[in-house]
Amino acid sequence: MGQWTRLEASDGFELGAWRAEPEGARRGGVVVVQEIFGVNAHIRSVAEGYAADGYLAIAPAIFDRGERGVELDYGPDGFARGRAMVERIPREATLLDIGAAIEAAKRGGKVGVVGYCLGGTLAWLAAARLEGLSAAVGYYGGGIVGLKDLKPRVPTMLHFGEKDEHIPVAGVREVAAAHPDVPIYFYPAGHAFNRDVGASYHAPSAALAKSRTLAFFAEHLG
Repeated sequence: MGQWTRLEASDGFELGAWRAEPEGARRGGVVVVQEIFGVNAHIRSVAEGYAADGYLAIAPAIFDRGERGVELDYGPDGFARGRAMVERIPREATLLDIGAAIEAAKRGGKVGVVGYCLGGTLAWLAAARLEGLSAAVGYYGGGIVGLKDLKPRVPTMLHFGEKDEHIPVAGVREVAAAHPDVPIYFYPAGHAFNRDVGASYHAPSAALAKSRTLAFFAEHLG
């Protein structure tokens, strides 16, 4: 079972993070970047899952710069509050916090980052701009389309739902055309198909995407 810990970013800011340790030998480290709803029970369970797969998992609370301990529900109010948090916190500061999580995850070995929704976009940014990574995986990161000119510096994989009401397939295909070296997978599902809470969950797609992610991390992390 994981626990809350503290990280210090390079600018001196302290943030919370959920840390989940594997039971046996560490295969590497994985930074789990949250959706727009905070490091809630779902994201903590995702981190626990990577720990069960042998990785030291760190999920940084990237909303702490705006308000500490944020855990939002999945309704319209939670979404609106999460969007407001994203707008309040400079992206550069968020990258510093992810960088702090990368440093912590190095205790597990080589480090990968995996992010979901907001976190998927941030994983793409991290792959292009942050040091210390060996691999990156993004799930349904809508901002990636607008950031398609960025070039990842580490092996990167992306997952998207074909029925995503927020991310046009045509936009994702533009990303694929710009980055033929990046494996991009489509699933017969909508947005947030990996979130096993609520109607968006699509178990077959989540299972297939996780198996591909684990194989990718095994190749590049250990």
